[in-house]
Amino acid sequence: MNATGRLVEEYAADLSAALHGPAKAKARLVDEIRDGLVDTAAAHAEGGLPEEEAARQAVREFGSVGELAPSCQRELTVAQARHTARAVTLTAPFLIGCWYLARTAGHDLTAYLPRTAQLLAVHLASVATGAALLAAATLAATGSLARRLPTPRRLPLVVAWAGTTASGSMAAATLALALAAALAADWPLLAFAGALAAAAHATVATSARACRRCARLPVARVPE
Repeated sequence: MNATGRLVEEYAADLSAALHGPAKAKARLVDEIRDGLVDTAAAHAEGGLPEEEAARQAVREFGSVGELAPSCQRELTVAQARHTARAVTLTAPFLIGCWYLARTAGHDLTAYLPRTAQLLAVHLASVATGAALLAAATLAATGSLARRLPTPRRLPLVVAWAGTTASGSMAAATLALALAAALAADWPLLAFAGALAAAAHATVATSARACRRCARLPVARVPE
């Protein structure tokens, strides 16, 4: 590897280590910056600078990793918020569907868990519905509408905690459905619903945890 390639790869590796967000989005962003550095260094080399000095000049023009990371992190934080919002939007209906299965398959449970099960179902379904609506609004605010309206600075953190709340509801649904399956005669259907709730919980919890981490990182402010 020549001097330009070595310096560029070191810079790209340091930048990648400093950034957090969806893996594909981060890799694409780092690749774009790597290509930009290579092109800038090549332009300086064509202008007469030695190869290594041309690479160092390109790095100076781009700025240090500490200077560049906040602006890159802002883009990745929004991408992670969209990832979490998409996960909630796609999985929250499963929670409502699970309780529908429990209601249609678990008529024999009314003798055991009449009021408790109904209240829990209502609360969990309400949380899932609210989280799904917020997630859908987030996708709109960070999508095509973002070209005309600025993305609220605290939106990623709000999405992160909404996802955390939704994943907690899915965990509670998993436990409730497991209990219902133990009491119901038609337990395979309820066990299947519980498995769906558990899978939804795992998906949303992982994404929400990553979103909370991104939301706490320093990002560059967008000029008003």
